[in-house]
Amino acid sequence: MASNSQVLVEEKASVRILTLNRPKQLNALSSNMISRLLQLFRAYEEDPSVKLVILKGQGRAFCAGGDVPPLVRDALQGNWRLASDYFKNAYTLNYVLSTYRKPQVSILNGIVMGGGAGISIHGRFRVATENTVFAMPETALGHFPDVGASYFLSRLPGFFGEYVGLTGAKLDGADMLACGLATHFVPSTNLDALEADICKVESREQTFPSTILDAYTQYPHLSQQSSYHR
Repeated sequence: MASNSQVLVEEKASVRILTLNRPKQLNALSSNMISRLLQLFRAYEEDPSVKLVILKGQGRAFCAGGDVPPLVRDALQGNWRLASDYFKNAYTLNYVLSTYRKPQVSILNGIVMGGGAGISIHGRFRVATENTVFAMPETALGHFPDVGASYFLSRLPGFFGEYVGLTGAKLDGADMLACGLATHFVPSTNLDALEADICKVESREQTFPSTILDAYTQYPHLSQQSSYHR
């Protein structure tokens, strides 16, 4: 596991743990990261020795979205092919995760924005914590929420998805659990124990992580300032 790699890979029995490793950039997704994640997820899906994949981020962010400055630079220099390949691979990765045949757990312990939602919300299990900050901030850039957000936001209760998509409102972990963007809420102090317990189980059932996750899950109260009250 090379510490200078943008995606760290750890093998624990039949579990593979992928860690986004650009903490100074809040784990913003570079072209290399997206290509590597796509390669790994595809390989693990076909590998019978792998039963589950955990995805998390190094530092105070899970993933703050796409690495925009290089895309702008490439476009200004006329390198449209590079930008095109970036988005093609990013959207393919979103699709692979949304149709994944093996259990996949995203640990959202920190900032989750834009492209970070695309590589997590489409997965089967999404674990929020007290440190989670979620948003789809594309509207501030004159863009619309992409990475499949029109699918998962439109399925939130009432018109909450429209509100989040149009305003770029920030949600905390309790908000995410309440509206369904997160499937579980686990205090950050319990994440290491949760990961260890998941790695111990040898079940091949698609839903086996839910039993372990349920045992760790708490149900925090929404704050008075919660966007979910609006």
